[in-house]
Amino acid sequence: MRAAVRSGCALRQLTGPRVYTAEVVILFVCTANVCRSPMAAALLDVAVGDIGESVTVASAGLLEGGRPVTPEVIKVMTPFGADMTAHRSTRLTETSIEAADLILTMERRHGREVALLVPTAWSRTFTLKDLIRRGEEVGPRAPGQPVASWLEVVGQGRERSALTGRAAEDEVADPIGGRIGQYRSAAAELSDLVNRLVRLLWSDAGRADS
Repeated sequence: MRAAVRSGCALRQLTGPRVYTAEVVILFVCTANVCRSPMAAALLDVAVGDIGESVTVASAGLLEGGRPVTPEVIKVMTPFGADMTAHRSTRLTETSIEAADLILTMERRHGREVALLVPTAWSRTFTLKDLIRRGEEVGPRAPGQPVASWLEVVGQGRERSALTGRAAEDEVADPIGGRIGQYRSAAAELSDLVNRLVRLLWSDAGRADS
């Protein structure tokens, strides 16, 4: 089963047997929603494979919507099997935040904007890198375990300072305006992070319930 990817007005929903839980909604956030967050969303669609769970993947940005990705994004994502030509940027809203089980940002400041719009979303808002780091320390989510329950374990001891300031170890560099090599580096980094995310959220995907 593939994920449902929401990009602007486009939504593709596919269903299948469920091994884990009910539908999971994952929201990626960056600045303009024309590079990093839509790349991450598209990569998750490719990586998720036959996970036995209904997944909706969305992306949004802090700026006004309606813009396509850059030609560089289209070019570097093609080898990953992701067609980005139809993407149009979407602005982050309270509604999109409230609908998400997990919000993953490219920088700490994006997480702060999420928390400003919906303060109660802080506990399910992480930079992508921070979630991977913490998740790999505590171990993957178990089949049948709600995402919220797993996030409680992952976030134990986490302070709100996790989203303050800037920290290179928590940020995916923005290639906008840079050379094609910078876009390739961003795509490769996001591909690695997304594959690790899949292993954390669905490590036992496809196995029968015991």
